[in-house]
Amino acid sequence: MSYHFIGIDLGSTTTKAVILDAEGTLLGKGLTNSRSNYDVACAIAKSEALADARFTLCRRALSALDMDDAARSKLLERLENRFRLAQHLAQLDVLRKEMLAEAPGVERLFPGATLVPTVTEVLDLMRERAGELFAEGAKRRSDFFRDNAASQYSALAEARSECGARPYEALLGVFDKSILKVENEVLDIAFADVVGGALETCLEEAGLDPARAATIRPELEAAAGASFEIRNEVGTGYGRARLPFPKAQIRSEILCHGLGAHHMFPKTATVLDIGGQDTKAIQVDDKGIVTSFQMNDRCAAGCGRYLGYIADEMNLGVHELGPLAQKATRHVRINSTCTVFAGAELRERLSLGQRREDILAGLHRAIILRAMSLLARSGGIRDEFTFTGGVANNPAAVAALRKLVVENYGEVTINISPSSIYTGALGGALFAMRDVMTPQTA
Repeated sequence: MSYHFIGIDLGSTTTKAVILDAEGTLLGKGLTNSRSNYDVACAIAKSEALADARFTLCRRALSALDMDDAARSKLLERLENRFRLAQHLAQLDVLRKEMLAEAPGVERLFPGATLVPTVTEVLDLMRERAGELFAEGAKRRSDFFRDNAASQYSALAEARSECGARPYEALLGVFDKSILKVENEVLDIAFADVVGGALETCLEEAGLDPARAATIRPELEAAAGASFEIRNEVGTGYGRARLPFPKAQIRSEILCHGLGAHHMFPKTATVLDIGGQDTKAIQVDDKGIVTSFQMNDRCAAGCGRYLGYIADEMNLGVHELGPLAQKATRHVRINSTCTVFAGAELRERLSLGQRREDILAGLHRAIILRAMSLLARSGGIRDEFTFTGGVANNPAAVAALRKLVVENYGEVTINISPSSIYTGALGGALFAMRDVMTPQTA
């Protein structure tokens, strides 16, 4: 058994975890939006990373076998869907327990309301239809249980609500009071049991004949049941001071994002990270060591939380903002990216008849303009330039950034990884590995 290393980035909106092997190869990534309990967020993110690492081992086991690419992909997709379904059903069980406990209290706030029968009916339907969320090719609203459950529950509850006996607001109130407790529940789901129990069915569904399936099953069972010896862990992020690690195992966000970006893209010279609560402009040398930086640490203006607030105001998912902004025909000038005043300005502009697509386009440009100011103060943009953080997955933000970079610095290589949100956690894992593998001098 070889050593493994974990990095955890405890952000203001999400917590990320990454696991590396002794060679520094990325094995797994985990993400959770649990925020009220940092210990729980840390545990859930680590659990997700370890599950992802076992899928990586399953993928490697299948890659070593003489197997059709399409059949391999289908088998892996089916196995992952079975595991995610098991997680979803376990969370639905916790949600049922919490909602049935909360319903009587909410009923007292709505005289005449009888909520328990409707809540029970809706939860039964959600469990019955859970498989549809994890069917082959299914499109889920989000990777988070809260988002998928809220979307399904609100639609079913609205269809069954009526004034008096079961008002819609009361039904939503029960859900809102319960969901946070569900998010902060660390579920004990044995990966090997779930995947092992699904192997026979998934091998058949992948179209493999029994003899071929018999040769593959032991390889997958071994990968699913693999153990990891965690030699060291390092934490970082907005909430790093609350991580359950000794002080020596904590690193700053600046250092971790610089090292993580350099590991992803070795020619990185400048890094921009737009996270949930802050924006960081970082300059690094050819080894990924930070040489200078600037950071807006006074408020969440122009960061992920601001986008989340705007999404809530527009009754949209955060992931929908970027694609909608790309449909704009013009940019509405946004005077402030202050979260406190965002709702008022948004409502004012909508009342003036301005299209929400155009408002969002202006909003994304305003966010990137703030980031460009930080970059200029940190030393400007040097080739290569790496964009990290959750906002790096927003196409409108990326488009605005590319345009402004060209306008101000000319043609520069811009690196964006699909795993950009994990950059800080990756840097933490690399520091964890260095602390163990690098010889200490007296």
